[in-house]
Amino acid sequence: MEHVLLERLRQGPLLCDGAMGTLLYARGIPYEQCFDLLNVTRPELIQGIHREYISAGAQIIETNTFGANRLRLAAYNLEDRVREINFQGVRRAIEAREIVGLPVFIAGAVGPSGQPLQAPESGRLSEVRAAFREQIEALQEGGAELLILETFTSLAELRQAILAAQEVGGLPIVAQVSFYEDGRTLSGQSAASVARELYELGVDVMGANCCVGPAMTLEALQGMIGALDEEIQAAAQQGKRPPLFSAQPNAGLPTRLGNRFFYVSTPDYFADYALRFAQAGVRLIGGCCGTTPRHIDAMRKALDAHYGRGVGAAGQKEEAGQQNGLSASAQGQEGSRTASVVVPGRGGHRPVIGTLPEEEVILPQEGSKTRLQQKLEAGEFVISVELDPPMGLNPSKILAGAAQLQRDGVDCINIADSPLARVRMSCIALARLIQDHLGMETIIHFTTRDRNLMALQAELLGAHALGLRNILALTGDPLRVGDYPNTTGVWDVDSVGLIRILRGMNEGHDAAGGSIGAKASFHIGAALNLNVSEEEAEREIEKYYRKLEAGAHFIMTQPIYELAPLERFLKRVGKPPVPVILGCIPLHSWRHAEFLHNEVAGVTIPERVRERMRAAGDQGTEEGLRLAQELLMEARDLVQGVYLLPSYRRYDIVGRLTRLLREAPANA
Repeated sequence: MEHVLLERLRQGPLLCDGAMGTLLYARGIPYEQCFDLLNVTRPELIQGIHREYISAGAQIIETNTFGANRLRLAAYNLEDRVREINFQGVRRAIEAREIVGLPVFIAGAVGPSGQPLQAPESGRLSEVRAAFREQIEALQEGGAELLILETFTSLAELRQAILAAQEVGGLPIVAQVSFYEDGRTLSGQSAASVARELYELGVDVMGANCCVGPAMTLEALQGMIGALDEEIQAAAQQGKRPPLFSAQPNAGLPTRLGNRFFYVSTPDYFADYALRFAQAGVRLIGGCCGTTPRHIDAMRKALDAHYGRGVGAAGQKEEAGQQNGLSASAQGQEGSRTASVVVPGRGGHRPVIGTLPEEEVILPQEGSKTRLQQKLEAGEFVISVELDPPMGLNPSKILAGAAQLQRDGVDCINIADSPLARVRMSCIALARLIQDHLGMETIIHFTTRDRNLMALQAELLGAHALGLRNILALTGDPLRVGDYPNTTGVWDVDSVGLIRILRGMNEGHDAAGGSIGAKASFHIGAALNLNVSEEEAEREIEKYYRKLEAGAHFIMTQPIYELAPLERFLKRVGKPPVPVILGCIPLHSWRHAEFLHNEVAGVTIPERVRERMRAAGDQGTEEGLRLAQELLMEARDLVQGVYLLPSYRRYDIVGRLTRLLREAPANA
């Protein structure tokens, strides 16, 4: 199965962002400073630039890691911080995407080593490839979804970067060369010879960036495309996938005025060339030195006008709205339009607009059950997927992801409650949006960390009134790991206490014994960690019994990667009296497995599983899917469902796993 990015590129052009260094310099960062280190020292600055490009319409944003390989960082005595700088570079881009809330791809940017390289020097080639591999591993570990190898003037060096990327595996490779005014690289290769060599190397996308402006870049791309015309025609005739092309030119040749460089190509000029590139067959279009969010905005508008709004960032908003059943009134215009209101009643959820008639204000029938509860009681195998709410105001990306998962056969969506103690949109608000626009049930992760006893109950009453009944009762991640380590946690009650409050509401009273007017119908979930030592197992089992006694209706476990922890638990406690839903994080690569095993609390991955991922090489995603499918098919008779956690927001991966589980025979 082709990577989702490549599938999207084959449908039409995608717009990449513009320059990073140009904006950093314009904002007071001297060229002598290490721009890559700003991922760590000035995260808000880097994240802000990413957000500007996303808001301007970019569908792919590049990490601020162009020079973050060991050989370049050595000039700043930073060669021992390769992983940190690259990992944080990806995190800044991901944070920006989540805050803006649009579905953009995160590209790990990889530039040349910065040192002369001669092809015959085998030892030097090995050193350079190792430096690229180290950087690419860190980018992949951070969550990059593709690699852009850019601004290479030597094919010998680019070849080492490509081989390093292929050795790490798992991500699409965009390889871009810089051509000069004579149409050749610094080492003398023509566009045609570059194209043929990159094609032989098997890159996913090839193209040109930097050095010259749009006109000369277009000439270079025409030469590359022409050189592979026979291959393109043959692929079309045989039903195969033809090569893809990219272009990210400079904003013309720079002019020096005093101590500053100025680029002369205007946004309108770039808009015109965005169409010319697209018409020539280029599928990844963006900008390099001198380009700004204004250039990207102009290119976005030109592409939208010619290809339709479904192509651009504005188009993404519209498309996401259409996919999720968002009416024009619900999407809003300039932030203010009347939206329909859905009110729970005897007949389900009825949409009403404007003034609410008195007869519509009806409490749900006592004892009513959620669809999830009904499926579990009927013995159905349920599949849920956990999504994190956005870090900003725009939920479009999450809604679009939930819509895709619904089409893949997912039963409900788990919504985390500011996981890792980082500020995100209210889980209640996002759950209501998903319910309204998709008609899809959710499981809210509700923590006692941030709310005192009064706030806990007030929000639970509100959630119930909004029709949100599936609640996973949690204590919450410690504040010291999040954005506000000096904030005071509340914890008037723990997760067991929260379960008791929910049970009390189901009996018709609050925590103080006061009536709430009717019996609530919460479906109460509790967490279980299977990845514990023998000593810790005693405490975990004791807490499990307390949660059941307090009133838990179902159990959700931490992710596991072999059946043994579940079997040990069941051997000690017997068959649970309530349904158990098993946690699972599909693995993407060996690096991903090592990161989860060594750096994420509550996750333990056996050595044999990590070894399988290591042996899988660039087929890590496929191997991770196989491992997850094998485990879940083995566990199917022991649990009543699974909840999947998509790493790096790869909804397509958990969607594939959902389809595999749905297609498998029940007794397989």
